[in-house]
Formats: sequence, C-alpha cells, structure tokens
Amino acid sequence: MRRFVSQWIDRKVIQFAAERMPQPDGRDLHLERARELVENLDFSFSVLRPAGVKFNGPIEFHFISPLPSQNSTNDTVHGRLFRCGEDWQTKPFVLLLHGWNDALDHHYFFARYARRMNRLGLSVATLQLPWQFDRQARELGIWGTFLNADLLHTTNGILQGMADIRAFVDWLRAQGCPFVGLWGVSLGGLMAGLTICHDPRINAAVLTVPVARIDRMINEVPFCETIRQALAGKQIDLRKLNLVLNQPVIPLENILLVEAEYDLFVAKECVEELWQAWGRPEIARFHCGHITILALPGYSRRAIQWLAAKALAPAAK
Repeated sequence: MRRFVSQWIDRKVIQFAAERMPQPDGRDLHLERARELVENLDFSFSVLRPAGVKFNGPIEFHFISPLPSQNSTNDTVHGRLFRCGEDWQTKPFVLLLHGWNDALDHHYFFARYARRMNRLGLSVATLQLPWQFDRQARELGIWGTFLNADLLHTTNGILQGMADIRAFVDWLRAQGCPFVGLWGVSLGGLMAGLTICHDPRINAAVLTVPVARIDRMINEVPFCETIRQALAGKQIDLRKLNLVLNQPVIPLENILLVEAEYDLFVAKECVEELWQAWGRPEIARFHCGHITILALPGYSRRAIQWLAAKALAPAAK
C-alpha cells in the first residue's frame, strides 16, 4: 500500500509538471551554445565575491547574484535567516536548498526544520534557487522557469545556483560562522552535491533524493518530454553535470545520502550508483516516494540529528 500511494502521488505531480512545461513555439533553444557551455564547464568561479547580504525584515534578506543572468528579477537572490540567539554568528550554520518548484519545503517544511535546529544550537538559512519563486521572471512567462527545453537557460541556472551558494558561504565565513553544512532536496541536492565536489569549505552535507544523473532524468521522466524532443539528433553530453562523475572534496564521513525506494523522479538506482561512485558514504533508505519523503517524520529527524551531531562535535569547532 505504501508503494502504491507513494508512486500515485509522484505520478500525479509529474503529470501536473508535464502539463505546465513550455511547449516548442519556434524560438531559438540555444542548443549549440548549450553544448559549448557543457563541454567547457568550469566550476571554479574564481572571480566570485562574497554575497552583499541586505536584510529587508527580521528574517528576510537578499543579495545580487555574483553570476548574473542579465535578468534583474532572477539575479536578486532571496533568502531567510533563522538565527540561533543574538550571537548566531558563533553557532554552526546549515543552509537549506529546495527542489524544483518545491513549494512544500520552501513555504512550509524548511521553516519547521529551522526552528527545530535552532533549538539544538544551529543557525539556519534558506536560499531561493535561480528562476524559482520570487526569482521567476514573469515577463518571460513559463519560459522563465528553471527547467525547460532551452538547455542553455537551465545549465546557466545550475551554475548560477552554485555561485549563489558559494557567495553566501563566503558571507557566512566572513561573519565568523565556524561550521557550514548544506541540506539539499532533489534539485537542491544536485546543487549541494556539485558544491561539495568543488568547495572544501563545506563541513557536511545531506543530499535528499538528489538528481544524481541529470541525463537520465531528462531521458526518462515524462515532464522532460519537450526537452527530449528538442534534443532529438543533437549531441549534447550532459554527463559533466552528473554527480556520479564528480567527486567530493570533503570527507566521506561528512556526507549523508537519502534515498526514496519508490521514487519516480530520481530512481533509487541512481542514488545507489552515486553511493557506490562516491565510495559508500552514509546512506539512509526510506520506503517512500520523491514527494512523500518530505512529510516523513523519520526522514527529517534523521537528517536533523545527523547534522547536529556533525556540527556540535568537538572536532567541528
């Protein structure tokens, strides 16, 4: 029964997403430029600067992306900071990263997780990823969302998201934060995973149902049908964006993978492949789907306790 319910919910959400994907309308999809970008991917971001964080309320903040897309709406990064006391800068810090159109986490669960981690002695922030929520460019319509057949748009979104994360980490370190952990879900798991493959300043990371192989997702998941149509006969090798072909630069004992056995978005075989490719870091396997894992108490409890143990251990200070 759990498998049936979990996969039924995944199918309904996939169907909902597929119905709202941009349809080909004759516009330039920039596939040749996307191919060149992917072939010459550079994750170093050596010209980045720390985020210029400005608060517009007790919790809400924003800063300008250090890797601009030339769209002012998308290039303003929005976030929320849940402080653990007045001296929050001296406390371990966890950055939460949502999935694609992940309104459940962004609007509801992340705030709950943050309060629970605050009680354990951790400060927490959320960041909105490119082309989502307040960053979605309304003048572009549905083509202003993160994922569409314009793979140059999507690939640049991945690079911009990584740049935003690393600029915010720069800011946290400048504030004096002694420990920075990442907790990413789905697309956020891909972003967190790529970050820990290129930024040794991250102390620990939880990757929940991460998009371990973006090429396989595009090839298999129904809401990517318009992308498959656009790519028909085109040679664009997206494997450089796959987590399984990148290697972490942080210790394996500081990585927790979370797998959903009945997942129809990210097949469990992809997470298992990542687990093997990364040398078998700690993994938590749950009998649920991609969507139902978000409401699973055992999942959030495991992730929060694991992060707290890493952040508050004497060796982390």
